[in-house]
Amino acid sequence: MTARKKILYIVEAMGGGVFTYIVELANELINSFDIYIAYAVRPQTPKDYKLYFDRRIHLIKVINFGRRIDLVKDIRAFSEIKIIANRVNPDIIHLHSSKAGVIGRLAFNGKSIPVFYTPHGYSFLMQNYKPVKRMAFKMVETICAKGKCTTISCSEGEHQETLKLTKRAIYINNAINLTFLQKLIEQVEIKNHPFTVFTLGRICYQKNPALFNEIAEAMPDVKFLWIGEGEMREELKASNIEVTGWANREEALKRSMNADAFILTSLWEGLPISLLEAMYMKKPCVINNIIGNRNVIHNGVNGYICDTVEDFIKGINEIRTGRAQIYVDRAYLDIVKLYNTKVQARSYSEVYENALC
Repeated sequence: MTARKKILYIVEAMGGGVFTYIVELANELINSFDIYIAYAVRPQTPKDYKLYFDRRIHLIKVINFGRRIDLVKDIRAFSEIKIIANRVNPDIIHLHSSKAGVIGRLAFNGKSIPVFYTPHGYSFLMQNYKPVKRMAFKMVETICAKGKCTTISCSEGEHQETLKLTKRAIYINNAINLTFLQKLIEQVEIKNHPFTVFTLGRICYQKNPALFNEIAEAMPDVKFLWIGEGEMREELKASNIEVTGWANREEALKRSMNADAFILTSLWEGLPISLLEAMYMKKPCVINNIIGNRNVIHNGVNGYICDTVEDFIKGINEIRTGRAQIYVDRAYLDIVKLYNTKVQARSYSEVYENALC
């Protein structure tokens, strides 16, 4: 029998949407490849994260990975992932997130082993950093992009940013596991509740809680729900906002299903898993006009794209009057056809197989 090819995923930011992405992709591909994941945990990584993965997947913790730039630890992480790769002897290396992308592209030149990189949202697009820092991040990405590594963006919008850096680029959309999600949905009891607008994620600068709060204050007769926790919780001051705190997947889904509309006020995104899940749950979506969001939602076709507070209010009011059902149906079909993990896994398998030829 021919030995199965080995894929080594190197993931610094294994939390939030990146965690869900890695879990779903690895679990789909494990029947075709041997999967190894070198990772670091984040505060938002589930405590029982190992249980999410297929038992055949090899998990290897990288001790020196950290979110912040730390020259000493980053050099140690460089050496650590080199040691891991030598031990695993992979046929393909796939780097995930900016930190892993920089260190990994310096560690592996792609000449003997195909190397891929997925940014999951470029750091130089993150508006919480000062302009000088963002320029520095872009310079680093530009330099690293000159190596023999193919960037696989997770949305068309991110792909367009990648093409400004390198032509060695493709994109494969983020996706969700419809079979797993449907099983969870079928177990949820829908209860009587007031009209509720919800979002899901960490309460941080990226998710723009200030805008979420402003919209809530402008609609005092509507209940707003933030499923999650974070360092900017104090921004959510409006009396009609409920914050759940950290919730496991089942509890988050239960709260989502017992809401009526999904809102996303983010300043930037790659391609948010929470948005894809809301579309599959048939929740009308009202979202900010940014890269990632607008590649999935098309205004007046399958949801609402908003540039101002007034746009958000108008969209939510239309949903309250029942005028968004046609958008909901179209959004659901888009997920089934384009954004499910089986389609995503087939695309990755083709890319990996072609790289091995």
